[in-house]
Order: sequence, then C-alpha cells, then structure tokens
Amino acid sequence: MAIGFRVLPRERCVDAGMVERFKAIPVANISDSMARMSAGGPRLRPMHAGDKLTGIALTVKTRPGDNLMVHKALSMAAPGDVIVVDAGGDLTNAIIGELMAAMAIKRQVAGFVIDGAIRDVGAIQAGHLPVYAAGVTHRGPYKDGPGEINVPISLDGMIVNPGDLICGDEDGVVCVPFDEVQTLYQLAKAKHDAEQGQMEAIAAGRDDRSWVEATLARTGCEIRL
Repeated sequence: MAIGFRVLPRERCVDAGMVERFKAIPVANISDSMARMSAGGPRLRPMHAGDKLTGIALTVKTRPGDNLMVHKALSMAAPGDVIVVDAGGDLTNAIIGELMAAMAIKRQVAGFVIDGAIRDVGAIQAGHLPVYAAGVTHRGPYKDGPGEINVPISLDGMIVNPGDLICGDEDGVVCVPFDEVQTLYQLAKAKHDAEQGQMEAIAAGRDDRSWVEATLARTGCEIRL
C-alpha cells in the first residue's frame, strides 16, 4: 500500500436531499449546534462573489504547493462534490486558479475549500463558484505529488472525512460529519427558527433582555452606576 500517494474510493456520502435541506441554514447556526467546537479556521475566507457552499466532501491531502492530486480529484468529482484540500496551510504556491475553476464549473462541482493559496483571484472573485482559501499568491503550483484522495484530512483542527457535508457562507466553513448529519440538521434548524423569532421580537420591541441582569447577578458581577 502506497501510503502518502494513493487514490481511494469514497465509501459513503451524505444524500442529496439532506444537502438541499442544509442550504437554508446559516453556517453560524450549524456551528452553534456543534457546541462552537468545529471550524475550518479564520484563514479560510470566501474568495468568490458570495454564493453559499453546500456539498459532499471529496478530500485531498497534498504536498504543500503541489496540485497533482487536486487535478486527479477534479477528474473524479461528481456533480455536487466539494473538493476539500489539506495543503498544509502553506501560501507559497497556488493550488488552483482560473483554469481549474472553469473545469470545476464544467463538471458541476459545488466548490473548493483549500487550506492553502489560490491565484487568478480577480476572476474567481467575479464568479459564483464557491472557493474558500487561506490566501493568495501569483506563484503557480508544482504537479509531481505525492498526495492522497479520499482520506481523512484536517483543516486547522477540523476533521473532514470523505462523504461528509461541507457548508460555507460569508462567516467561513464548517464540516458536518456523516454520522451526525440528521441530528445536526434538526438542531441547526431549531436554532435558526428561534433566531428568526428573536429577530421578529426585536423589530416589535418585545425582545426579553432580563437574562443579562440575571446572569450578572448569578456570576457575582459588581455593578456601580
């Protein structure tokens, strides 16, 4: 077995119906429902025109600055896949650019999440293919490998397994584990619905702020007014 340089099959993935349901849920509500313990890191920022990202993880672990296995993943990707790349967070060389983004659009890929750099940022910013990355550089990639496809990866401590659900919006990226997707949808939807109700209460002047004083009293805060 060529550990470190191999392409594996994806054995399971979140179903398309559940992917569709999550499109209406903000990433912040998903994150709160995961006890605020999972995130792809603050460096992963949206580089595109703002469309939300929701899709199924096709994972890539690559040598920093090399995109051979990202090209292979792009040739394997099914419509709705998100190509999630652990490039070690290195910003020396770009992992994708305008050409690969165009290929991804042609293949109906849902987007890219790259713990590394991109280039041709002007074209990507003008487009609607969701691309999240840690930075930008004009320096191009190497194409020699090694790397692995469909293995567990980590983005700044967030574990992503092949077939997990990936969600991204203006606040960043979160991974919903395959085994927890049903439960987390219910929790995140309830959180989102509650916040919508709170927004209505704020607009109507009915927002209950009594919890602030109660918390200050419970925690022993000294108040001098």
